[in-house]
Amino acid sequence: MPPSLRKSEPTSGVNSRRVSFDRFELDLRSGELRKDGRRIRLQAQPFHLLALLIENAGEVVTRDEVCRALWQADTFVDFDHSVAAAVNKIREALGDAAENPRFVETLPRKGYRFIGQVRRDMPQPALLRTTALVKGASRWPAMTPATWPRIGGWIGISVAALLVVGLGWLRWRPHPEPPLPSPIPFTSYPGMEYAPTFSPDGSRIAFAWDGGHGNESSGGLDLYVKAIGSETLLRLTNHPSEWISPAWTPDGTQIAFHRIAGADTGLYVVPALGGPERKLRPTHVPYHLAAGLSWSPDGKWLAYGDIVSGKPGDRIFLLSMETMESRQVPHNPECNHEANLIFQHKGSTLAFVCVRNTADFALYSFSFEAPGVSPKLVATFPDFIYGVTWSSDDKRLILTQESAEGGWLYEVAVGEGIVRRLPIAQGGDWPAVSPNGNGLAFSSSTDHVSIRRKDLAQPDSPSVELIASTREQNNPQYSPDGKHVAFDSTRAGVWSVWVGDADGSSPVQLSQLKAAGYPRWSPDSQKIAFEMREGKHYGVYIADIAERVSRKLVSNVPDMAHPYWSHDGKWIYFRSYETVGHKIYRCPATGGDASLLTSGPDPIGPQESFDGKVLYFMTRNIHAGLRMVSLDGTGSESPVAGMPAITSERLWAVVHDGIYFVPDAAPRTVAYFDFATSRVRDVLKIQKYFSDGLSVSPDGRYILFSQVDEQNSDIMLVEQFH
Repeated sequence: MPPSLRKSEPTSGVNSRRVSFDRFELDLRSGELRKDGRRIRLQAQPFHLLALLIENAGEVVTRDEVCRALWQADTFVDFDHSVAAAVNKIREALGDAAENPRFVETLPRKGYRFIGQVRRDMPQPALLRTTALVKGASRWPAMTPATWPRIGGWIGISVAALLVVGLGWLRWRPHPEPPLPSPIPFTSYPGMEYAPTFSPDGSRIAFAWDGGHGNESSGGLDLYVKAIGSETLLRLTNHPSEWISPAWTPDGTQIAFHRIAGADTGLYVVPALGGPERKLRPTHVPYHLAAGLSWSPDGKWLAYGDIVSGKPGDRIFLLSMETMESRQVPHNPECNHEANLIFQHKGSTLAFVCVRNTADFALYSFSFEAPGVSPKLVATFPDFIYGVTWSSDDKRLILTQESAEGGWLYEVAVGEGIVRRLPIAQGGDWPAVSPNGNGLAFSSSTDHVSIRRKDLAQPDSPSVELIASTREQNNPQYSPDGKHVAFDSTRAGVWSVWVGDADGSSPVQLSQLKAAGYPRWSPDSQKIAFEMREGKHYGVYIADIAERVSRKLVSNVPDMAHPYWSHDGKWIYFRSYETVGHKIYRCPATGGDASLLTSGPDPIGPQESFDGKVLYFMTRNIHAGLRMVSLDGTGSESPVAGMPAITSERLWAVVHDGIYFVPDAAPRTVAYFDFATSRVRDVLKIQKYFSDGLSVSPDGRYILFSQVDEQNSDIMLVEQFH
């Protein structure tokens, strides 16, 4: 129940048609916000949220209370995202800032509070309260002019005001939609099918497929086309690649695709009915999340992602098909990375993904016809976005967002910033919408990941499955005394931290609260530090393995993740999610103020040397080099000379004399970098892909890793999706 409904007489409720604060005036009757008499545009959802906060000025309004007041229980809305988006729009309208608020204060993990000085005019009954809400009835009672009695005086004014506001809310609020048809398989081939895209007439789908090789070393993606309702398959390329993102030309005659394949990485085009492919230009895009493609409606421009030589971060570009000249879209300084520039089907608006850091993502839009106008924020998200597309009416964006429970499809109403999870009982990646509204296609994957042990004294012998499960599990870590193994797993439904014996037996869940992972041992093998998700924020928790009780590590840095103990047990290193990018800090293991160790451009995954003199870290989360910073107080920083790039932030482990790692150039190999000689040698190879986590036993005999044993992905189709 909203705070205002718990009190008989709120101390600062909105009991008037107009309330004012500072130089602003909120007119509840007209639904307008003005500053110095000038109207400021504020959409319906943020307007009513602002009214609710002002009604309870000086008091905390929790996120749950906001959701219960503004949405129906049967409305499919991602409340966290929608509330955050509404608060951002309020702050934009008021010129407020989250870091130093004058009006709307955020209380982490609690809610929001209006802290401005409110003045009221023309007393009226509180407009945001209804009898139906107080009695627990429908939050949206039917209100039509014919049902209101004609009464005078105070009651007449009250009813008229309620009618105006209520009808405005009814026009805005997202009505529950009928369930979507169940997804049906469009493909059912063995192996991996990814990245569907519809032909302009909606009759065919192009997609990437590995030919059924799945997780084997011989696998690689090629481009295929299949008609809806037919099993006839047309192969368009014969160059197995790490990744392929296709996009059909507006006239339906050709398909452009972004290929990631070492030296052959670049933009290509191939006839849709088959024929030789043609390379448009080389690119250096590092991974599939930045490899999206999109055609302008007139076919004159191709939007794509790439990197700028010598500069950090992914950027977005437009390639002219008339001149073959490429131009970079002006960089948004709020973004550490930019990707997936997507044209509308018929309009001139583009949208793109902005990565502020790996816990803060956003969608922006801008007009192709007004390139000098700054992009507008559409919505924000706390997790990775896998693929974005426009709805057939160009009013919504469809995307996949990863979470602790897996990937789910969402839609965003671009005009309102409302985020709604699609009522599909199946998650998926890389959504595509038919331009004529015939359907929605997406990739649906299933993986089986095991934790395995390899005897380093017998590198040619097969690995042993140490911990079996039908659910995902990652990040195995030996305890320093060699008696236990910690790991994270979804065997309890969401990602949680588990501890078992060194032989993999007797696993016990250690984290009991929210999604948690990335366990790291204390030097005495008695405690485990791990990260835990708290809404849009991360925290570091410490649990004693005997007590199995988690306690939060308290510091002056708001976001803490990826913990790592110092070898003397005095410090915990961690990564912080900053406004743009990441930073690495350390704080006392008992809690206290943190000190900054390195700030960029994108440091990640700290690990201390065994002598405690150096801290190693990667420069980004995948396909990146290793750097080190001195811990002697000078803060001197440098690359690790002779060390090749590593494929992932979670696939390297520091030992006494060197570093075990999975090289970016050989993603199925574990290699060893020797500190004394700066030389690299291969240690072992596997036929499958590595997942997350690498750990070596204290005696150096065994290495633990997680492996993707089985992997399958099919293209699913939801018919008549508009």
